[in-house]
Amino acid sequence: MCLGGLPTRELNEKTKDWWQDMDLKALAGQLKAGKIRPPMPPRSRVHVWLIRASTSILLWTCVLQLAAIGELWHPQLLKGFPACFSSFGSSIKHPSILPIDRPIDPLKHITPRRDYKNNGYLMVSCNGGLNQMRAAICDMVAIARYLNVTLVVPELDKTSFWSDPSNFEDIFDVNHFITSLRDEVRIIKTLPSKHRGRLKGMVLSMAPVSWSNDSYYLNQILPLIRKHKVLHLNKTDARLSNNALPLELQQLRCRVNYDALHFTPQIVELGRKLVKILRQNGAFIVLHLRYEMDMLSFSGCTQGCTDAEVDELTRMRYAYPWWKEKVIISDEKRKDGLCPLTPEETALVLQAMDFKKNTQIYIAAGEIYGGDKRMAALRHAYPNIVKKEMLLSPYELSPFVNRSSQMAALDYLVSLASDVFIPTYDGNMAKVVEGHRRFSGFQK
Repeated sequence: MCLGGLPTRELNEKTKDWWQDMDLKALAGQLKAGKIRPPMPPRSRVHVWLIRASTSILLWTCVLQLAAIGELWHPQLLKGFPACFSSFGSSIKHPSILPIDRPIDPLKHITPRRDYKNNGYLMVSCNGGLNQMRAAICDMVAIARYLNVTLVVPELDKTSFWSDPSNFEDIFDVNHFITSLRDEVRIIKTLPSKHRGRLKGMVLSMAPVSWSNDSYYLNQILPLIRKHKVLHLNKTDARLSNNALPLELQQLRCRVNYDALHFTPQIVELGRKLVKILRQNGAFIVLHLRYEMDMLSFSGCTQGCTDAEVDELTRMRYAYPWWKEKVIISDEKRKDGLCPLTPEETALVLQAMDFKKNTQIYIAAGEIYGGDKRMAALRHAYPNIVKKEMLLSPYELSPFVNRSSQMAALDYLVSLASDVFIPTYDGNMAKVVEGHRRFSGFQK
């Protein structure tokens, strides 16, 4: 151990001699005058060792924290993408939490079942497209848990514009759904035999008030379940508020969405194949081009459409009695920012974001209204545009024909695994996918 260029032992001896030889009174005077300074007593070995150990621990803690932050915020992009991202490197890491990378195995660890006094049975019929129903399922599980009732596996929409005959088990892994949530809420596939007679017009059916908070369900819905034993909620879209809810309910919603709602093995395997094909050609972005007929009809956004197309979209809107908004002025909707981007506008946005012309773009959408004519400007700007129908054979897609929700599930998986996800409308899929990507460790 050295201090001031001298070994500690030698310095100790010199210090001792110095104190003995000096006259104490003279020394006091000199010290008071500030003419000399006595040498500092040497630090003990234990003291120095503690300082070194503490410094090492502090440095390693900082290194680990910086590494964790860097891993969390590292953009998942390759070289050739916009300059504002490319400086972070060119390697892509796909989080193992993504459904597309998750092994298709039964649960290795089954959580203990939560025991509670059952207040009755809750049946729900979801309405809307896949992602609207997905969000509703999360809400219904949270409500069932909060009210201590048993949830019957939700029924999916079969009567709306999409006319998809798929059942819950055709899209989601129903056994995983039930088992993964057994520590929170009891879920069953069908009503018990003693209550099945109620299905023949005897079950109280109602639509809960939109954007209701937890007190509404506790004070209005729970008494009905206790009285009738079985309650059917026939509308589930936006029936639970997003804010001012107990934290445990918000956490359960997330858990249902990101952990309990797994797609079926058949859907996951085909989604994996799509992603593998895309990755073989390099990085890719997913463009959720929400420009299908139903979107334009129900929103009333007809920018760029011909008079004949506007009439067609209007007739379709009036043909569905459940859609309440009939008279819509397209220009006003557009000025309020409530319309999706057109394919032409989308091309301009991508160019403004500095995406190169050879960028691989996967279109996550149904049939684009207006067909090739409406897609001409976008394809001219970005010729490397693909859809699932171009990457998979008709035989591979045959089980999904006329199953719009299952087709949307494939797009959902590809969207999660993409390097960049760009929605052209802030709808249900945009919200759910963006949240899922954040949960999976993506920045964008």
